[in-house]
Amino acid sequence: MATRKWFIGLAITTILVIGTVLLSSVSGARAETLNSKSFIHMTKAQVIPIADVEGHVMIMSEREGAIVFENEEWAWHKGVYIHDAVKGLGPLDGYASYTFLDGSTITTHTKGKTEATAQGVSPLVKWAGEIVSGTGRFQGIKGTVTISTKLLPAEKGEPGPKAFSETTLVYTLPGK
Repeated sequence: MATRKWFIGLAITTILVIGTVLLSSVSGARAETLNSKSFIHMTKAQVIPIADVEGHVMIMSEREGAIVFENEEWAWHKGVYIHDAVKGLGPLDGYASYTFLDGSTITTHTKGKTEATAQGVSPLVKWAGEIVSGTGRFQGIKGTVTISTKLLPAEKGEPGPKAFSETTLVYTLPGK
């Protein structure tokens, strides 16, 4: 009887040790943070007036430009945005894709709002959203994105304002 208990105890201990070793060898996903700055210009815009109040428009636009990350990588930003604006202020919704030099991509979906500023000061937009997909080395990426954008006045002939943004991506990648 004592021998049997000893073997059962040994079996349980062996299972626990093997389980612990296997679980500790599996690397858990660790969130990473990547900050960047970008300069993006509007390449297309469709402005449709809304007849309810003066200055109310819906704007659908495309933007693109360079995004430089703190790790010295850079990517090309292309985005599509919808802005429901009354005299330039109001909510925005957009999708953006960052294409890196190796062809890998990150796509985000964000919502924001143009904030009023003092007369003569460029409007600000605060964005928040999620990373919706990735390709290449970003396959399976999950995470969030926050962006602070300063809109710069459009020059003659440009379809809309340029944007200078600071972006933070917080993400995890599946373990390999």
